[in-house]
Amino acid sequence: MKPMGTIPSDFKALNDELLIGGQPASAIIAAAGETPLFVYDFQIVRARFAALRAAMPPELSLHYAMKANPFSPLVTAMSALADGIDVASIGEMRLAIQCGADPAHMSFAGPGKRDAELEAAIAAGVTLNCESAGEAARTLAIMQRMGRRAKMAIRVNPDFELKGSGMRMGGRATAFGVDSPQVAALVRQIMAEGADWRGFHIYSGSQALDPDAIIEMQAATLALAARLADEAGASPPHLNLGGGFGIPYFAKEQPLDIARIGAALGGALAARPAVLADTGFAIELGRWLVGECGVYLTRVIDRKQSQGETFLVTDGGLHHQLAASGNFGTVVRRNYPIAVASRFGAPAEETATVVGCLCTPLDKLGDQIALPRADVGDVIAVFMAGAYGASASPSAFLGHGPAPEILLGG
Repeated sequence: MKPMGTIPSDFKALNDELLIGGQPASAIIAAAGETPLFVYDFQIVRARFAALRAAMPPELSLHYAMKANPFSPLVTAMSALADGIDVASIGEMRLAIQCGADPAHMSFAGPGKRDAELEAAIAAGVTLNCESAGEAARTLAIMQRMGRRAKMAIRVNPDFELKGSGMRMGGRATAFGVDSPQVAALVRQIMAEGADWRGFHIYSGSQALDPDAIIEMQAATLALAARLADEAGASPPHLNLGGGFGIPYFAKEQPLDIARIGAALGGALAARPAVLADTGFAIELGRWLVGECGVYLTRVIDRKQSQGETFLVTDGGLHHQLAASGNFGTVVRRNYPIAVASRFGAPAEETATVVGCLCTPLDKLGDQIALPRADVGDVIAVFMAGAYGASASPSAFLGHGPAPEILLGG
């Protein structure tokens, strides 16, 4: 038997059946038509956002990083809740605008932006986070051709990284951002050519669960922004401090202490250097806001024994929930929290491996985990499915197609 993560406390049971957004899982599936299915409870997101507002300093803007989950009803709800939306493609930008997001409070990051994407962002009034001197030069040329002032920030590749993060985005050679020694000259060029310089975007890592590491990273980010502003001779109008807040997917991981982070950041902002006195500040979060709101529901279509082991074969799999299979950047595969939806909270009776319907041994949703007995027709619930699930998985693989998505409480 192998351990699995802890099911988020927001999920309860009624007569041993899993409730999502106050509704029985079976009723949600009946309304949707069939499994597999992603279900998101926006009440959980609202509560997390309220907790974040309460914990963070009041001058800090809170942005939603749309790449975590671009499901359009969710983006619509987040556009009304967050102070801004951060996108990473022209497709995300257009969808966010369709969902009611204000382009004036939208930023566009990511390397390899095509000219058509730069032109569309300039036309919409979206801030472009420039990832290189070459991208900045192309943006300035397009701006001159259009006769429209571009809003340009510089994404900085910092000379430090977020310690203990699941994915490190700074402090090393990378495709992301401009190396800090090159930033000041680029700021001066952007301003000299008449663009609307919007400041810095400094992102150094993601999925961190150590509050001390995040506090250290945020303090280092403020210091770096101040140094770069001094070198450029211009105060940044805005500083995006990145995100990095993690959630506890696996056994023994603990939720992040956001009150501690917020108190430290409030102190750091109060004592910030004079060159940042009039700067606006933001953090961008995706996974932390929406990751725990989602459940992936998949039905058992076969129960089999092989060499003494029990396998529950489902109608879902890694083509919908790649991260839970351990194939989305995980070095050592570990089990997401999983339950039998019709026996939620019942004691474990057996050790079983939950697999999907794909012709690959990689298609494993739960490896030798303790579960109540599940038979053909029962539904398996895979939790922590609100971020990097449907949109980050290879739904076209083997032709099974994507899973429907439902937002409750939005």
